[in-house]
Amino acid sequence: MQQQEQNQMMGQNQNQIMPQPPNQVSSKDLLYLTDMLSWNLNATKKAHFFAQQCTIPEVKNALEQVCQMHQNHYNKILQHLNNQNQQSLM
Repeated sequence: MQQQEQNQMMGQNQNQIMPQPPNQVSSKDLLYLTDMLSWNLNATKKAHFFAQQCTIPEVKNALEQVCQMHQNHYNKILQHLNNQNQQSLM
């Protein structure tokens, strides 16, 4: 009976939206963030490389936009992590 109540309480907590992110990042979250940075950096490099190789102006322009998008995502993640790091040091 007590186990069932605990399971219900945990289920209720999982359905709630966090008003702000936690002050600490778990090791699993850190691995995911590292992966996100790697994916975006890799996509940026590949799009840039293919844009440099491309001779069709429309395709080259689209690849440059893809490159810029992934670079912006990479920078946003880094900026967010740096802001969190500075706040935790205070």
